Amino acid sequence: MNSLEEIVVTGQYNPQSIRKSVNTVIVINREQIENQAANNLADLLNYNLNLTVIPNSKSGKSTISFFGLDAQYFNVLIDNIPLVSDNGFGNNIDLTQINLDDIERIEIVEGAMGVEYGANAVSGVINIITKTSIDNKWRVQALLQEETVSDEYTWFDEGRHIQGLNISHNINEHWFSRIGINRNQFAGFYNNQLGKNHYQNDSLRGHSWLPKTQINTNAFLNYKKNNFQLSYKTEYFNEVINYYDAAVRANIDTDSQTSNPSATDRIFTTNRFVNNLNINGHFTSGANYGLSLSYQQQTRDLNQFTYYILTQERTNETDETYQSSSVFFGKGLVSNLVKSDVFNFQLGFESRIMKGFDTEASGDVTQLDKVQKQNNTAVFGSSEFNLSEKFSIRPGIRYEYNSLFHSKLINSFSTRYLMNHGFELRGNIGTSYRTPSFSELYYYFVDSNHDVQGNENLNPENGFSAAVNLKKRTLINTVSLINTFKITYLNVNDKIDLAVVNSSPLQYQYINIDAYKLWGITSENKIKTNNWSFNLGATLQGISQIANNEVNANNDFLYSFQINTSANYFIKKWNTSVTLLLKHNGKQKDYVASGTDSNKNALFEKATTNAYTWLDASVKKSLFNNKIQATLGGRNLLDVTNVTVSGSSTGAVHSSANSSLLLGYGRSYYLKLLYNLNI
Repeated sequence: MNSLEEIVVTGQYNPQSIRKSVNTVIVINREQIENQAANNLADLLNYNLNLTVIPNSKSGKSTISFFGLDAQYFNVLIDNIPLVSDNGFGNNIDLTQINLDDIERIEIVEGAMGVEYGANAVSGVINIITKTSIDNKWRVQALLQEETVSDEYTWFDEGRHIQGLNISHNINEHWFSRIGINRNQFAGFYNNQLGKNHYQNDSLRGHSWLPKTQINTNAFLNYKKNNFQLSYKTEYFNEVINYYDAAVRANIDTDSQTSNPSATDRIFTTNRFVNNLNINGHFTSGANYGLSLSYQQQTRDLNQFTYYILTQERTNETDETYQSSSVFFGKGLVSNLVKSDVFNFQLGFESRIMKGFDTEASGDVTQLDKVQKQNNTAVFGSSEFNLSEKFSIRPGIRYEYNSLFHSKLINSFSTRYLMNHGFELRGNIGTSYRTPSFSELYYYFVDSNHDVQGNENLNPENGFSAAVNLKKRTLINTVSLINTFKITYLNVNDKIDLAVVNSSPLQYQYINIDAYKLWGITSENKIKTNNWSFNLGATLQGISQIANNEVNANNDFLYSFQINTSANYFIKKWNTSVTLLLKHNGKQKDYVASGTDSNKNALFEKATTNAYTWLDASVKKSLFNNKIQATLGGRNLLDVTNVTVSGSSTGAVHSSANSSLLLGYGRSYYLKLLYNLNI
């Protein structure tokens, strides 16, 4: 199936070709995942325009900035069901925790999707579609992947080591099953640090990038007969992150003239349980129905202890679960209730029952886990009018009641016009909102030098987006051209931020003070033949962040750009694919608080994050009638590690200085071996 015939499901009444979709949908297929040897979502997404993967070397997490907004503003879905995180549902997802072994494709929809997916779908959604079938009776896939971390690599203590096994079985013509396990060990990035066993107090103990080990197990069962389909997916995910403190205590015994150096170390353990049930089908009348049910739980545990480095002993050991989320989710849909080629509509309901706590955010002052509950109920509907074979419009509305934030009305309007000569015009406007995070509501950090508090009276942020997309498809013999030009506008009101609420003594609190505006233009161009493809794209964004309570704030639009390109060539004679990926992120500017004036009003200065470029390349060869697939490649070939963030001095009380942002761990190389047994 070529790219002109891709079938999409995100935001659709029925699975349909991407050309007929009212929404603009970006599809990443299985071939692209394999060409990049991507094990998790963080490996994969960094080369898309308007989307930036943001790694955190200290927490081990990687999240997304989508249209300049962080991971709180978009939803990550698995088969149309939001995924739980440490302190969220659908948002705040760590991309490194999403394994791709059993994934068929990924669909990305840009812009507010509040009518279909509710809260926190302000900038868009990413929907991960699971494989539901195979061509044979049995399929066994085993993989081994070895990867350097910069120039660091040994069998166990350095580098990245991945093993996986997936077994799929067509039980009969109606039943399909699959089980899988994947282990991903990242030994950390030393970067001149000296690791766990270093015992001198010279700040060289530990790692620049924390080591972690992930184990992902899953099972899937699918039943399909006539007009009915049922699928059940269960997953258990475990992650262990090790933190080795750089501060070492000598512990000198003057009597014996010996020392037993120690440090306060931590082990962070995440456990996630997912149970998803999807039912869909057709009534005899032709109407469609769908039901999704899910129970998910994720916890993050902290084991802290004093570690004696020479004797490898532990004392003063404590254990606590300091982040926890559990969610019950239910969603039902009906559509195609009328037999008409002109008119169709969809009705649905959604319910979320959530509870959790975050003692890291609420502080030790609470003494006990501060459990919070939040229930959300919504009804929504949309209608699609096919005014002609070429012109369709779809208005939609959603009413949502939240137990903490009361009622919200969300709306959208989408249109698609298929013009002559292969032109396609799409327009979308929509609203969504973001609920305050646990930290924003309940954060509490007060001591003799600090007073930073959350605010239980916060209002949700309100988001609005509008987009126009013009696409041109051209077919010349065996060559297809796709040219896309789009304009995007995004506006977030009542944006939540920390603000000074008292100057003496100095106190900070989260309040609704800001607004966020973005406009952008994007051009994407793709040429493809039977054996090769080439993509070239660019985007220019202007972002204005308005701090309404700051006297000296500058609200000008600040501009940045991105350029991406990719090329793939399939050498049929050798059964080999060559892939090249490049993305350039231009200078990013922002206004940051630099101090206060004589009246204690905040002063701002312009900070600049320098430009940087990612470059990956790979060669994938299939052997022995595709039984073995070998992929050899390099990531971050331009060796990006630290990116400079600079700002000029303003002469304020606290002027800024140049700093650096650790974005990567340097040039790395990998070899992936995949064994396929089809019976």
